[in-house]
Amino acid sequence: MKNIEMKNKDMKMEEAENTAPCCCSPRTKERTDREYKDLLHRLNRIEGQVRGIKGMVEKDAYCTDILVQVAAVTAALNSFNKVLLANHIKTCVTRDILEGKEDTVNELVATLQKLMR
Repeated sequence: MKNIEMKNKDMKMEEAENTAPCCCSPRTKERTDREYKDLLHRLNRIEGQVRGIKGMVEKDAYCTDILVQVAAVTAALNSFNKVLLANHIKTCVTRDILEGKEDTVNELVATLQKLMR
């Protein structure tokens, strides 16, 4: 009886994994080495800044000092978004428009609306 229960539990877990909603599109984009390295470099810096903020909280740093660092991370993320968006428009969006895929413009507008919340 236990084996059946375990199999059922495994099947339910497997079903949940297979049907879990994904936040990302199944589409991909090939990036140049330069673009790839730039984006990863920016993300690594942001990751380090976030770890630094975590350390500040763990060390009971003063609130305004933490807030200043959070503002720096926010600015770095905004900068990352600007670079990624510019690359997207210059490559993916331009290519799709030239290929007659007008839905890409609607997708871009929706993305910009999300970014501007």
